[in-house]
Amino acid sequence: MNEAIRLYPKLLWTFARNSLIRDMTFRSNFVIEAISSVVWMVMNLAFYLLVFFQIEQNQPAGETAAIAGWAKPEFLVFIATTMIINSIMQAFFMPNAQELSELVRAGGLDFALLKPVDTQFLVSLRKSKWSALGNLFVAIALIAYALPRLAAAPSLLSWLLYPVYVVCGVSIMYSVMIALAATSIWLGRNQTLYDFWFYITNFSRYPMEIYGGNFLGDALRLTFTYLLPILVVINVPARVLAKPLSTEYAGLAVFALAATAVSLLASRWVFKKALQSYRSASS
Repeated sequence: MNEAIRLYPKLLWTFARNSLIRDMTFRSNFVIEAISSVVWMVMNLAFYLLVFFQIEQNQPAGETAAIAGWAKPEFLVFIATTMIINSIMQAFFMPNAQELSELVRAGGLDFALLKPVDTQFLVSLRKSKWSALGNLFVAIALIAYALPRLAAAPSLLSWLLYPVYVVCGVSIMYSVMIALAATSIWLGRNQTLYDFWFYITNFSRYPMEIYGGNFLGDALRLTFTYLLPILVVINVPARVLAKPLSTEYAGLAVFALAATAVSLLASRWVFKKALQSYRSASS
């Protein structure tokens, strides 16, 4: 047990180091990818700023511009949280999930199964895309800009809980991703992974308050909160930092912890069941 505790951090460091060396071998490509990623997120930010500008221009003087109850500084924290979680996913998990179907098709999964480490750990973290972390700097700058403009400054508890719920959000997203990627073992090739991932993350990047007011909105909110807890991924950590937690949303924060544990266990079960169906490329 003690040996395993020492082994996995060493492996993780080795994977990360090798990936960085590989990326630095092609520095121009690394810089272009990092700039492209940042420009894309800045364009998304500009879109929301334009929406707030239009709201401010068309509302009575003295009223606070808001989208679904989120004032502008609060919404900037929400966008920054989206950037943080998505950049972590794209840097450390998406490259490996996309490659899993190729490992199955070409027989590379055989070699992963022969290694004396957990297979899910190996196929999930073997590669990193460091250029995707460029958005983290944009997110940090955005939070630094928004925090002094919030109606109420975050408490010490909020600062302590924020990274916890960011980790919860990453864990839920990872669970969905690895479960989806594992289907390539049954299907042979899963080319729809990135498309489906884009559709799922689209739901997470908006405040859950917009899903309401009618039957369809309520159905979407309940489905993507309690059945597939995508809406808690961004909403809970962003609310912890940007807004005081009410009694209603304190319950949601507790649910997010339970949803994280259930998501990780469920994705682990799916991955193991998929491995049981795997047939070696040489058989």
